[in-house]
Amino acid sequence: MNSKERVHAALARQPVDRVPVFMWFHPATAQRLSRLLEIPAGAVGAAMGNDVQQTWVNNNYAMEGISHDQDGETHTDYWGITWVKRYFFNQIEGFPLQHATAQEMLDYVFPYNQLKALLGQMAAVVPHAAESFIGCDVSPCAFEMYWRLRGMENTMLDLALEPELASTMLRRCSDFAVALSEHACADFPLDWLWAGDDVASQQGMMISPKTWRALIRPHLQRVFDVGKRHHLWLAYHCCGALRPIIPDLIEMGLDVLNPIQGNCPGMDPYELKHEYGARLTFMGGMDTQELLPRGTTDEVFRETSRLLEAMSANGGGYILAASHTIPPETPDENIFAMYAAAGITREEIFDRAARMRKREE
Repeated sequence: MNSKERVHAALARQPVDRVPVFMWFHPATAQRLSRLLEIPAGAVGAAMGNDVQQTWVNNNYAMEGISHDQDGETHTDYWGITWVKRYFFNQIEGFPLQHATAQEMLDYVFPYNQLKALLGQMAAVVPHAAESFIGCDVSPCAFEMYWRLRGMENTMLDLALEPELASTMLRRCSDFAVALSEHACADFPLDWLWAGDDVASQQGMMISPKTWRALIRPHLQRVFDVGKRHHLWLAYHCCGALRPIIPDLIEMGLDVLNPIQGNCPGMDPYELKHEYGARLTFMGGMDTQELLPRGTTDEVFRETSRLLEAMSANGGGYILAASHTIPPETPDENIFAMYAAAGITREEIFDRAARMRKREE
């Protein structure tokens, strides 16, 4: 099976030769593995066996797709958001609507004039469409895009005190995600559309489920609907304890939920599989806080095997992934043990890296 066939089969609950994999690496982890495999850091995921290839075309590109060499370096994106590199990641330093009046918020112009440039990021993954499962990430879609413009404190106050203004801004944020989605689905050979909004923390929802249903769900639904109209699988990313809204997401047409942080309340992957596994594919669940960085190699292999067996029960419906990026304190042997449990050997990984080096010569 090639990667495209493998992921489609797993999502359709059909037999696979091995569980599909879509793993994310902390930048420091990717750099270390790149030195070990003697390939560029950007090629590590493919060398390790990722079956999904996708990129960001919305504001997550400004956060994750632009790299700086040194801490403290900054850039301002198409939305007017200023980012600064701190400890390997870009963090927001300036919110363009933080001090804006209601009228200034309504007058704010989203970067529709940059649609072509943003969608151009897909050029790196489209050539692999024959053998790889291709995705397009249009997140953040609503709530998370709003607070990146406004700041978290002001966003929360708007939701509580100015719900009509907040709803209008959430609609405008989603309008932009919908526009990107429409172009991406029409122009590229996608296998899934990837949406996302972090609306939960490690302890619970950032906003009440009632508020989420009233102010955010309708706008997120419009993004989902684009993927469904184009007959694509629909994936959604939300970190944290989002258990209260999982039934809503299923009603909305969701196919794949990521990243399943099992240490958060209500997010035990085995319980989720039991309750929702017939209607939802899960991607994630590998613990990056304790097991991968602190467990023994035997523990990692054993727990990965247990996770794969349980989450792939009843005919599949699972993609192996971590609950977050694999942290730099994770020993190499633990990473290879996780992959070995998934049926990807160290030898296979090094052989794939060698072929990549040869193609570059």
